Amino acid sequence: MTNNDVTIAGRLIGTAFEPFVIAEMSGNHNQSLDRALAIVDAAADAGAHAIKLQTYTADTMTLDVEGKGFTIDADDSLWKGRKLHDLYAEAHTPWDWHQAIFDRATQQGLIAFSSPFDDTAVDLLESLNTPAYKIASFEMTHLPLVRKVASTGKPLIISTGMATLGEIEQTVLTARQAGAKEIVLLKCTSTYPASPENTNLRTIPHLREAMDVQVGLSDHTMGVGASVAAVAFGATVIEKHFTLSRADGGVDSTFSLEPNELRQLVVETKRAWQAIGGVSYGPTGAQVDAIQYRRSIYLAENVDKGCRIDDRHIRVIRPGHGLAPKHFEELIGTTATRDLTKGEPAQWGMFAQLHPASSH
Repeated sequence: MTNNDVTIAGRLIGTAFEPFVIAEMSGNHNQSLDRALAIVDAAADAGAHAIKLQTYTADTMTLDVEGKGFTIDADDSLWKGRKLHDLYAEAHTPWDWHQAIFDRATQQGLIAFSSPFDDTAVDLLESLNTPAYKIASFEMTHLPLVRKVASTGKPLIISTGMATLGEIEQTVLTARQAGAKEIVLLKCTSTYPASPENTNLRTIPHLREAMDVQVGLSDHTMGVGASVAAVAFGATVIEKHFTLSRADGGVDSTFSLEPNELRQLVVETKRAWQAIGGVSYGPTGAQVDAIQYRRSIYLAENVDKGCRIDDRHIRVIRPGHGLAPKHFEELIGTTATRDLTKGEPAQWGMFAQLHPASSH
């Protein structure tokens, strides 16, 4: 373990451990508790390590009014023309579902936790004994909420989204001063979906060094490529939105993974982590036996003792049990010290009058 490793419900998070994969349910339950529970089951079956909810109501998020800013007007938004209050009413996870979802997760061996969006949400999650908290990217500058969450002393995962490095520093400092000892920052692009070109994974090692915390990726791109690449840059946590089927619709379905894709994400991020290793040259333990398939120098004909060696007598072939190919020219013009047999690997003791430079 290192000083900034994090433990959530007994699961260690750090570069020495396989990536911690979080399936984000968000609003993909489509206001059906049965579907929400089925999402938990599918996430567990796919091999995810955690299921994450979002804890809010439309009224804790915004006001039910008309006016600029209360209706989404961005042309490239999935939710263009929707009132914020209506959108949050559709997407929220009813608070009386939380216990059932947490219980199902426990039955399935999943860690369940949530993103609270106000103090009352934190109080609810505390009553459920949540093992960790997530601060959503749009809330990371909501320092009163950060203080409330950090004061629980539980591990805190924070998406950075649009935050500047200065804002991230302020949030991390606020969390630490309020009692947070275990913090993970997630590189996050706050567009839905996000494009690979706008993901900037090189930020991950820079953020880890700057803040001295574990860093992961909250990935809103399509597919699993960005997440796999993030692990190569040192990401220790991967969060992806998850649904049973994009065809079923829902507020986040467009950029959510389906079960087979989540399973692929778990497998491929683990493979990426396993492949990182360290700086290594020469044969590793698993490669030692393969050295025999290199080329080396062998006798290509029977040779009598005292015969002068020329390029008819020796060849560079596979396997690799003879002298290295670089010695081929040195052997030309030497004499055989004994009778040599076709197919013998060339060794120094077989030849006399070697060139001085070939001292052995």
